[in-house]
This record gives sequence, structure tokens and C-alpha cells, in this order.
Amino acid sequence: MLKRALRLEHKDDLTAVLAVNADTITDNYWVKPLEDDATRYGDVHFKMNMFGNLALTGDVNSFNQPPSRTPELTNTGSFEKCWRLENGEWWMYKAGRRKELFSELLAFRIGEALGFPTAEYAPAGQFIKSRDFTDNARVDLEPAAGIIGDEMDYVNKYEKLRRLSEEIACDYVCMCYFDGLIFNMDRHENNFGVLRDADTGEILSLAPFFDHNISLVSRGYPNRAPEDALITDFTALLRHAGKPIKVRLLTESEFASLVSGIPYELPSTETVKHPREFTARYLSRRQRALREQNQELLHIM
Repeated sequence: MLKRALRLEHKDDLTAVLAVNADTITDNYWVKPLEDDATRYGDVHFKMNMFGNLALTGDVNSFNQPPSRTPELTNTGSFEKCWRLENGEWWMYKAGRRKELFSELLAFRIGEALGFPTAEYAPAGQFIKSRDFTDNARVDLEPAAGIIGDEMDYVNKYEKLRRLSEEIACDYVCMCYFDGLIFNMDRHENNFGVLRDADTGEILSLAPFFDHNISLVSRGYPNRAPEDALITDFTALLRHAGKPIKVRLLTESEFASLVSGIPYELPSTETVKHPREFTARYLSRRQRALREQNQELLHIM
């Protein structure tokens, strides 16, 4: 629908990306035609987005407006989303089911409570929004896919990242602990990455943790003990790295307090009558399993 509204002659992805010079909100890379001597980066970088509502909700009132440059043509992912500029800052708005919105916002607040570098999320009515942590491409986000390729094994990812930086590799281990805690089933190579200096390209750090809408209770209420692949894979990774990581433990009452502050409602089921209480207990059980399996290398703060 978006490509039709923008009157693109060809609908393939390459044509769509080149229609906006391959510019994105979160990095400074762009494509300039060879015969074009006049255009500069400031001419192509996005300053507004008139098609955000169309991308997010299919808003019919956005369909008939004149075509204009939009970051939605280089926005990736499988869920409905859009960029909106608010008070000079870009925010990513995402749609989803209530359980997905609940899980993503709770994951952020848990990460914040634990002191992990986590992208900021906030409720936005029937949506959720996340602040652009590159600050309008003052630093560049490079997805891990461009560095480590299509790699599923935790240990192999760790070794490839260690070639870049011991600190980044260590932060990756912390991210895997966080994923194990929040039951994040969707940590692939395009939803984590590194930040680069926009001028020199120097790698600065692992990017803040982001994209947790397929975690916690987003796909239902788990009915098994938390000794699952996410925890065992993290355990194998931590033992391979052989270096302790510092983590803070939350009490069940702290988990309950974080859960109670999430504005999205969770549905009850025949087996889970009180989903918020279930979620707090489940997080406590996962934290306990992570600690029991890794006592030697988890340093509790």
C-alpha cells in the first residue's frame, strides 16, 4: 500500500530503497547517483514523515496525499511500525497484540532496573514507542548481521564479536543473560548490533538492547519449568567465556511492582487466572534458574 501511495513505478525493494537514496533514521550511509554532483547528505536525510500513519495503521487519509520522502521505505521488520518526529526526536511506533506490547514495555523496565543499556520504550495509547538511540544518526547503528553474518550459535557469535572488542563481547554475554531472564525467543542478527562513530566509523560499543516484543508472555503463558534452551545456551556461553559478569537480582516483590506498572491488560485463561502475578513469579523462577546454574560466574551486586 505504501509503495502504491508513493507512486513508485517499480515495487521491488531495491527501487523503494533507492527512491530515498537508501537513507535511514539510524545511520549516515546513503546512495548518491554518479551523475549527481549537487546533492548532499543534508538534502536527503529525513526531516519529516507524512506517511507514518499509513505504514502503521493503513490510514486511508494518508493514501491520497502527494508523494514525499519517507523513512518507511528503509524501515525493516515484520511488524507494523513507523517513525514519528516528536519535539525534534525520532520515535519508532510499533503495533502489536496486548501481550506483545505488555512484554516489550516490561522488558525495558526490567532492563532499566538491572542497569543494562536498554533502548527506551514508552506506552503510546494502543501502540508502544521507542526513542531513536542514535539521536538522529549522530552515531551509526550497524546490525550484527553485517559483522557476524547469519550465525545462530551463541559461542560462535561471542568469538566473532571478541575479535572486535573484549568489552563488546562481554556486553553480548550480558545481553544473553537478559534474554534468558525475559525469555526472549527472537534475538537474531538484525535486532542487535554495534554503534559506530558517524565520522570515523570506529566501533564504540554494543548498541542498547532493543526489540523484545517476542519475549515474556507475548506468545502465551509458559507451562513448563524455566530450564529451557535460552537458559542452557546462556550457561554454555558463560562457561565458554570463563569470565564472571555482574548482575543485580530483583526480588519477587520488585518484579511484581514492575509488572503492576504496565498499562496494557493481559487476558486471563482457564489455567492462569491472575496473569500479572503469574508473570512476576515466572520471572523470579527464571532468575533463580539462571543463578543456580551459574553460581561460579554470576557476581551478584
